[in-house]
This record gives sequence, C-alpha cells and structure tokens, in this order.
Amino acid sequence: MTHVITSLCLRDNGCSEVCPVECIQPGDPNAGWPTYYIDPATCIDCGACVPECPYHAIFPLDEVPAAFRAQGGEVLNAPGLSGRYDGVSHRGEAVILSTTRVLGAGEVVDLRPSIQDNAAFYG
Repeated sequence: MTHVITSLCLRDNGCSEVCPVECIQPGDPNAGWPTYYIDPATCIDCGACVPECPYHAIFPLDEVPAAFRAQGGEVLNAPGLSGRYDGVSHRGEAVILSTTRVLGAGEVVDLRPSIQDNAAFYG
C-alpha cells in the first residue's frame, strides 16, 4: 500500500523533504497538476510524510476519505477551481495558487478523486 496526497495539499513541501526514498514530486500547477504526488512504485509506506503536512492532506491509500467533513477554512486545491490562495511554505517561500476553494464548516467533500489524479500523474 502507498500513501496519497489529496486535494487538501497547498504545496508546503515538507513532505518531500522528509521522504527517505524521494518518491514525492511537485506537480506543475500551470499544467493542471496543482498538488504534490507520491510515486506508488517507489513509496515504501513509511508514513514519514504524514505528520509533516500542516494541512492533513496525506492519507494511506485505503483511508482516503469519501466524505471528508471540513471544520471550516480548509482549502481545496484542484483543477477547475478558481479561487486564489496566497500562503507561505514551511521554508518561508511564497505559495500562490489559483485553483482553490475554501471549505465551509460542515461541508463534506470526496477526496478520493486524488487517487486517480495521483495515478495519472505517474501514468
């Protein structure tokens, strides 16, 4: 089993820096790949990336939520969304995304499409 970075990813980059096998790669937001992606052929399922994500965007493959309930204020990052996110990575680097939407408290979203997105990124 591998891990999946879901559309809650806001490109903090901490996950890729702690990966012992360097299986996490950034997508190019301008090419329709707004998040980071985990290579399932390389991932050793160590879970080192999970606690590094400040957005709680990384899940084991079989635990990606079909009904993620937002506390409110979480940001969804996916192609086709048009909101703007201006943030800072854990290294202090600017992160600017134009494929986002802020989730409302109690809003329920399916994060499982990230599984197919991850597979397509490496496919």
